[in-house]
Amino acid sequence: MQLMRKLILAASCLALVVSGAGAVDTLAVHQDSLANGLKILTVEKPGLPLVSFQVWYRVGSRNERPGITGISHLLEHMMFKGTDKIGPEEFSRIVQKYGGHSNAFTSQDYTAYYENISTEFLSVAMELESDRMANLKLDPREFEPERNVVKEERRLRENSPYGRLFEEMNAAAYTAHPYGWPVLGWMTDIEAITPQDLRDYYRIYYAPNNAACVIVGAVNRKEAVALVDKYFGGIPRNKTSPPRVTTIEPPQMGERRVKVLKDTRMPLVAMGYHTPEIGQPDTYALELLSNILSNGESSRLYRSLVYDKQLALFAGGYNDTQTDPTLFIFYSAPLKGHNTEELEQAITEELEKIKRDGVSPRELQKSKNQLEADFIFQQQRNNGLAVQIGSAQTRLSWRYLNSYLKNIRAVSNQDIISAANKYFIDQNRTVATLIPTGGPQNKGEAQ
Repeated sequence: MQLMRKLILAASCLALVVSGAGAVDTLAVHQDSLANGLKILTVEKPGLPLVSFQVWYRVGSRNERPGITGISHLLEHMMFKGTDKIGPEEFSRIVQKYGGHSNAFTSQDYTAYYENISTEFLSVAMELESDRMANLKLDPREFEPERNVVKEERRLRENSPYGRLFEEMNAAAYTAHPYGWPVLGWMTDIEAITPQDLRDYYRIYYAPNNAACVIVGAVNRKEAVALVDKYFGGIPRNKTSPPRVTTIEPPQMGERRVKVLKDTRMPLVAMGYHTPEIGQPDTYALELLSNILSNGESSRLYRSLVYDKQLALFAGGYNDTQTDPTLFIFYSAPLKGHNTEELEQAITEELEKIKRDGVSPRELQKSKNQLEADFIFQQQRNNGLAVQIGSAQTRLSWRYLNSYLKNIRAVSNQDIISAANKYFIDQNRTVATLIPTGGPQNKGEAQ
């Protein structure tokens, strides 16, 4: 896989030399809209007769409220439970019958459904998706068994020491914004959601004017748009727009700390810093910093904590840009004989180096090359490119992708230093520590 990524990057760089600097940067996305407000984003990719058809709804856990947390994810499950035309579990079997694959996923910002299928059967995918956009049955007899499935997912998360730690850190970091609750929701809310709650939520958010169809593959744009119109055009738009999420997380005025006691052998420390939403200028420097500090065994944190100081079993982190301001998270687990306080200090020391000196020219260019390679590599697959487009469209706009590489390439070492000094400060930090209950606290149990 790494070799393939390098070959694709090399080919892409050659294309830049031959065709000009904008050849790879600009996606040929055709945008159309139906009268009911449904957006259609199409990329024609001649080649194998395959297509990825995806429907993205601008609704996720950020659109929920206390009392019904987890309803977005529960509704995703129920979307496979049938309409008047299609019985429970028939959806996936029909797609498989035509040699395709279907699935769905829910995040804080969106819910998406996709079919990867032969181009000649694109109409099958559209008919199925349009049917459940307009005619989902939400049979009470199917509701309780599916709620139990989701409750079991919730139990697995609660029993996972690491999963619970990150949930507790998010809950502490966000005092107002809905990013503070998990996509799975809280157990008491899952138990309290009613079939009527689901019907109301479905009616508000699963409407053509709150959705986008993404079509990537061996298709003709005009023919694809005509098919979308055929199957989705008759679905009425929602006369009232979904409620806007207007809550803004207030600035954090001081460090927050959380301790989670679990029956586990390995302690863990996680540190989250508030960072801005997608499209903001600082996010590009922060993406590069995430790659430099915490991506893989050659990253600064891994080399420092695991190899050089031999304090940690592992160390990592990530910064996921979202619709609203998010968290830049670092985490690490101590080796036997060391503790989470040492790891926290070591991570902070690495951040202070960045704040003072930034990164070397080699590190910065290597990180830019890696992000560009990953960005281009994902676009080689129909599904991967469609996910890029749908994710960008629901969080901001698909056009964000056409300026992404330009903005990454423009980041300077001074941008890195400025972003680090702006966000990696004590008052902007939430620290969560996992403490094993079966032995000495914070002494490190990993061999």
